[in-house]
Amino acid sequence: MGLMFSCLSLSINHSGNIHSPPTPPLLPLSDKKMDVLRRPIKPIKPSTAGEPKASDAIPLPLYLTNGLFFTMFFSVMYFLLHRWREKIRNSVPLHILTFSELAALASLIASVVYLVGFFGIEFVQSIFRPSPDSWEIEDDISESDKNKPFNPCGQPLAPNIMSTVEHMSTDDDELIKLVVSGSIPSYTLESKLGDCKRAASIRRNALQQITGKSLSGLPLEGFDYDSILGQCCEMPVGYVQIPVGIAGPLLLNGTEFSVPMATTEGCLVASTNRGCKAIYVSGGATCIVLKDGMTRAPVVRIGSAKRAAELKQFLEDPLNFETLADVFNKSSRFGRLQSVQCAIAGKNLYIRFCCATGDAMGMNMVSKGVQNVLDFLHDDFPDMDVIGISGNYCADKKPTAVNWIEGRGKSVVCEAVIKEHVVQKVLKTTVPALVELNMLKNLTGSALAGALGGFNAHASNIVSAVFLATGQDPAQNIESSHCITMMEAVNDGKDLHISVTMPSIEVGTVGGGTQLASQSACLNLLGVKGASKDEPGSNSRVLATIVAGSVLAGELSLMSAISAGQLVNSHMKYNRSSRDMSKLTSS
Repeated sequence: MGLMFSCLSLSINHSGNIHSPPTPPLLPLSDKKMDVLRRPIKPIKPSTAGEPKASDAIPLPLYLTNGLFFTMFFSVMYFLLHRWREKIRNSVPLHILTFSELAALASLIASVVYLVGFFGIEFVQSIFRPSPDSWEIEDDISESDKNKPFNPCGQPLAPNIMSTVEHMSTDDDELIKLVVSGSIPSYTLESKLGDCKRAASIRRNALQQITGKSLSGLPLEGFDYDSILGQCCEMPVGYVQIPVGIAGPLLLNGTEFSVPMATTEGCLVASTNRGCKAIYVSGGATCIVLKDGMTRAPVVRIGSAKRAAELKQFLEDPLNFETLADVFNKSSRFGRLQSVQCAIAGKNLYIRFCCATGDAMGMNMVSKGVQNVLDFLHDDFPDMDVIGISGNYCADKKPTAVNWIEGRGKSVVCEAVIKEHVVQKVLKTTVPALVELNMLKNLTGSALAGALGGFNAHASNIVSAVFLATGQDPAQNIESSHCITMMEAVNDGKDLHISVTMPSIEVGTVGGGTQLASQSACLNLLGVKGASKDEPGSNSRVLATIVAGSVLAGELSLMSAISAGQLVNSHMKYNRSSRDMSKLTSS
């Protein structure tokens, strides 16, 4: 008892700031006393022993009395309703009562009084009954409850002292079992453990147990999982190894670049490297950025086609552009609205915003600016309903005519003049053969196929490889690979003029995958890592020119290989493995 009063004294001191003299050190308790203290506590109910109860005056047991009055209530209610319905049908006044109706009415009143008194008063008392201020120890306790954590005296009593994960924090096997059973969602491991590497390992082992498949070939070690949390990938279980090759030097606008290419396709880097050599010995390539602007096109619905046309006119009016730009540009210090282009489908309006985004690819930046403008437009067009922040008129990650014609991201053209002797000695073909092949393959063949932005040999091959190496969004390879390759004979037919025009290269040097160590190293190799301090946006524009220059080199080399009949032989040499894969698999 002395220990209990000490504990209560400490609690009062903590909560009520009542200072009391320090208590002497407590002696160790026996196991029996500790079991008593571990028992759950419940409110003490006021003692009613020896006090008379209202139910003592009832001659029948309480449950029988309650049942009797319930039966009486519903029976007489049914009888009275039935009698009153007959009186209404027979036009008999309701206030004229028979003896049986008087008895039924008296029984109804008595049953109502009893039921209200029995249940109603108890309910009111439960509302005003004071909360327990003292506690007693419960004797009926299960053995499992005795093993629950015990709070020492003086510490706050909380129902959940630590979560299940914290209990198991030292045992990965227990955590794996909890994930497999579904007790812990896999996606919460990082936040619960605070260790991204450990979370990936536990998730990986749980996945192997659930599927019964081995992930032994998927590496786990050697990767910074903290760097992708909330940025690049959710619920990681490892990482995929993609080899990175170097093509170059690529002589572009007077500067040499060693181009990193991440690919699993043999012959791709070697072919691009040959194209770089042909360009280099011919004096290099020239690349120009024609346009730089990321787009986002929400779709809104308005009351009528007439109202949609009025909104379109308002948005495209040059007099309103400055106002819209001021609202849009509040979203970022780099985002700057460049143009607004609208298209109508019935009473639906598609609004294509285009803005500069600095060195970022800029999708999030332009989306925030668009949201600002949409909120602003609600004041003048309250009947405008925003259906979606993206209405596919942007258009993102899809081959579209609007990107092919209007451009998206960086619109780039790159050209070079390849000397006749270089075509013959390095590329092993002739200028007339290349010109004819380009016309029949890249132009006529693509037209017959109904190509949309695909008037080239394999631009997407190079774009994908550079995108993976430099941390770009791989899905944006679709519109970024829009390319038309042109070839013609110049200088009296001796030399070859080759160009690639790419209207929608979507790249950035900050954000997303560019922050990862490997991709950041590749950007550093190109000299375009991070944001430019001197001229915002210049690093991403240089990267776009490198992509276009690499595509130029790849187009030149592949077309030469096809023209010379070397394509099959080169792929058999560089894209075929001579290793016995069956032995590797069995081992």
